[in-house]
Amino acid sequence: MKKPKWVVEKEQAKRKAAQETVWLFGLHAVRDALANPAREKLRLLVTKNAMAKLEAEIAACGITPEEIDPRKFHDPRNHGVPVDPASVHQGALLEVKPLSWGSVEEVCLAAGEGAPTVVLLDQVTDPHNVGAILRSAEVFGAEAVIATARHAAPETGALAKTASGALERQPYLRVRNLSETILKLQELGFACLGLDGEAEVTIGQALGDLKGRPVALVMGAEGPGLRQKTRETVDGLVKIPFARDFGSLNVSNAAAVALYAASMRG
Repeated sequence: MKKPKWVVEKEQAKRKAAQETVWLFGLHAVRDALANPAREKLRLLVTKNAMAKLEAEIAACGITPEEIDPRKFHDPRNHGVPVDPASVHQGALLEVKPLSWGSVEEVCLAAGEGAPTVVLLDQVTDPHNVGAILRSAEVFGAEAVIATARHAAPETGALAKTASGALERQPYLRVRNLSETILKLQELGFACLGLDGEAEVTIGQALGDLKGRPVALVMGAEGPGLRQKTRETVDGLVKIPFARDFGSLNVSNAAAVALYAASMRG
């Protein structure tokens, strides 16, 4: 009996995910990954200088490093590793498997009592923005950053470097459908607020009525903003008020402001 198309596609996706690896670069990102017991580490390429700086972490995790000539880091034939010449690798490259944090329900329910906060990203594709959002999420105690499996920034070396270690500690979940995930969070008791510069209600006003409630902050990509389906699914649209006529923030900056506001609601 021939398998249904959706079953075949699901099996292909699982096989592809099992083969996927990520190259992390930069001393900070590599150090935090080496120190993370949940991170499956495959290969470590380091210059002599970087090896000395990472000596303690290398010894603790038991990985055998491969020393590499710093002049050959950008040669794709070197160790079979293509490195973007624009990357600030600082003499350290680590091949890893992507982290697995579990499902949205598992991560959110693990928060227990209180008023947890999560961030949802609606097609935010720039890894530098997502990395910065992960840093803010960690600083302000968010339970997770959630993005779609497609049309979103994947786990990459650039994202990890911008996250400055937060990728190893801050759950970054990828979901098939953002609107369905919003509905799932609403069933779990989350109030889902979409950030929109033209909304009538400010984020402070909305959060004032949500003390003690779990909150999901939904951020759209710069330019397009939230998609129509997302706007229709959230509980309400809120804006960050501006003191002057210039009323636009980079998405990572907006996320930081919104996360701070959410962290103060009690």
